[in-house]
Amino acid sequence: MSKNISRRKFLVRGGLGTLGVLAVGTYVFRNPLRRGMLEMAETMAPIYMGNGTEPNLWFELTEDNKVIFHSPKVEMGQGSFTSFAQMIAEEMDVTIEQIDVIGAATKTGVIDGMSTGGSLSVGGLWKPLRELSATMKEMLKIEAGKKLGIDHSKLTTKEGIISGGGKTITYSEAAKGVTTWDIPDTPPLKESSFKFIGKPIKRIDLDAKVFGDPIFGLDAELPDMLYAIIVRPSAIGASIKNVNDTEAKTANGVVKIVQNNDWVGIVAESYAQALAAKHLLTIEWDIPKKWTEAEIRNVLKVGKGNEMITQKKGEQLDDNDSNMVTMEFSSPIGAHAQIEPNGAVASYDANNITVILSTQVPGKTQEHVAKAFDIDPENVNIVPTYLGGGFGRRLNTNHAIDAVTLSKEVGKPVKYIFSRKEEFQNDLFRPPTHHIVKGKLNSNGFLENLEHHYASGDVAVGSIIIPNALHSVLGTDVGLCAEEI
Repeated sequence: MSKNISRRKFLVRGGLGTLGVLAVGTYVFRNPLRRGMLEMAETMAPIYMGNGTEPNLWFELTEDNKVIFHSPKVEMGQGSFTSFAQMIAEEMDVTIEQIDVIGAATKTGVIDGMSTGGSLSVGGLWKPLRELSATMKEMLKIEAGKKLGIDHSKLTTKEGIISGGGKTITYSEAAKGVTTWDIPDTPPLKESSFKFIGKPIKRIDLDAKVFGDPIFGLDAELPDMLYAIIVRPSAIGASIKNVNDTEAKTANGVVKIVQNNDWVGIVAESYAQALAAKHLLTIEWDIPKKWTEAEIRNVLKVGKGNEMITQKKGEQLDDNDSNMVTMEFSSPIGAHAQIEPNGAVASYDANNITVILSTQVPGKTQEHVAKAFDIDPENVNIVPTYLGGGFGRRLNTNHAIDAVTLSKEVGKPVKYIFSRKEEFQNDLFRPPTHHIVKGKLNSNGFLENLEHHYASGDVAVGSIIIPNALHSVLGTDVGLCAEEI
């Protein structure tokens, strides 16, 4: 399908207000900005940030009259895809069984700049997706009217079939051969008497998960692919000092040993062969310091580091007040521990890169891979899969770059797999935190004043969520603040 957007753009919904405010925020407005962002994180679904000018990038209609929705959000296990199917079925007038939902690839789909996270996918797409579905139905009715010779306003729809004047035509038949679409104004949405929304239905991914269909990142395959593992240092800040790969590179099935700045990769004909060769490698690491958890905890203490007030209201508590209660506690380093370890399948050539992986950020991953290999982002196709758990772990996708690096080295597609041990050892950990909470009780024993002092390393700042450029505006880690408050 191609488009005709002379009358109006097809469902372009932006969030320039929010991002614009953050971009021009100055030091004077940092505290209000921080509080506003915390409130948004706590109570509001973010505005959908994708571009919706291509109808075919949202929907595909198959020959058997099924609807495939290319979702700008990924499925991490919460059932978002099923909710999307309910919304589509409601406004497009099809059954749940007629709908399939897949994660949109960057080359063919609409990618949401807000990525996927915060359990806000359904809230963020609640109105846009329903508007999109209702508009798509009207577009199909217009085309059906042309083919049936009937005014589209006199046509009715039911379960993907358009009827009028004693004639019927399926959605897929109406769409067949259409090269230029007429895009009407969005019709009114349903306000009540929902048929699917709010009703208990079987999850659309239930059968695939029960029967073990290959829907996750670690299931992905490409023709003629090889397998790879990467050996990384077990100590913070370590770098490679010396590598002896004499035995490993001649081991059974090994195709190539690849040495990078801070890791050594083994590419082999099978995953088992790559693992076996790992034990034949001898790597000497330069370790500047062997940190202990106790030392890290000691660094992260209230009173150390850069102080930043997130919110200040009322009078400061008096430590000598007999009605004051103080509590001190801490939280440990935390790994994400999602069920599915990370991994990626990558194929590199001089003009095109394809990466299949579990990711919450297909658009950002596309940008990072394109930059790393000096290639136009349009020539990088990131294909997201179902996620075997996310929790923010899939926001960091450096392993996509690693997989592409290995594919480039051997000239074939490569499947790079994290072992469970590697997943825990090389996670992006939640830092330990230290807290001192003070409260004053009134004469009735109720809390009257509260102070919460806490220390932590950054969680969101410097990550794919909040670039370092925004740190000067926010002054503190909003991701951490939202969690703690």
